[in-house]
Amino acid sequence: MLTDPARPGGAIRPARDLRPARDLRPDGAIRPATVADLPAVARLCAAHAAFERAEPVPADLAVRLEPVLFSARPRAWCLVVDRGGELIGYATYSLEFSTWRAADHLHLDCLFVTEPHRGEGWGKALLDAVQDAAAALGAAHIEWQTPDWNADAIRFYGRAGALARPKVRFSLTADPAGVPPRA
Repeated sequence: MLTDPARPGGAIRPARDLRPARDLRPDGAIRPATVADLPAVARLCAAHAAFERAEPVPADLAVRLEPVLFSARPRAWCLVVDRGGELIGYATYSLEFSTWRAADHLHLDCLFVTEPHRGEGWGKALLDAVQDAAAALGAAHIEWQTPDWNADAIRFYGRAGALARPKVRFSLTADPAGVPPRA
C-alpha cells in the first residue's frame, strides 16, 4: 500500500491492489492492466480515438503510458477486459481535486469496448469496476465526458444512473508559442 501524507488517512491503493470487479464471468474478466498489456492497450486507445473522430494516438503510446501507469506513485490507472487472453476493452482513470467540493474525485478519462463486444455487458462491468476503484481511492464521485453525438454512450450512462451535466469542453496548449494564429 502506498501512502500520501497530503491525503487524509495517507493511503493510496494502486489499481493492481484493488479487488476484482463485481462482474466476473466465465467468458472473461475485468482486471488491472499489466506492463505486458500496454501494446494491446495502445491499440485499443487508437481504435477509441478513431471511433471518437479524434487525432491519432502517438506511435509510442505504449512506451509513454508505462511510467504513468506503473511508477511507484502512478498518475493514472487502467483496467482491461480480458476475454481469453484478448483485450477487448479498457478504462483509464485518475484522481482529481474538486475545489467546489473540497474533495477528490475520480476522472474517468476513457471507457471503451470494441464494436463486436458492445452489448455484452462489458461496458457496465468496466463502469462498476471504476466505481469500486473510486471508492477504494477515497474519491467522492466520478466525472467524465463523452462526445455529444455519441447517443449510444449517452443512453448507456443514463441507464447506469449517471447524471448529464452540460458544459463546453476547452483545450489549450501549455506553450503559448505553439498556438497557431487565429484566422
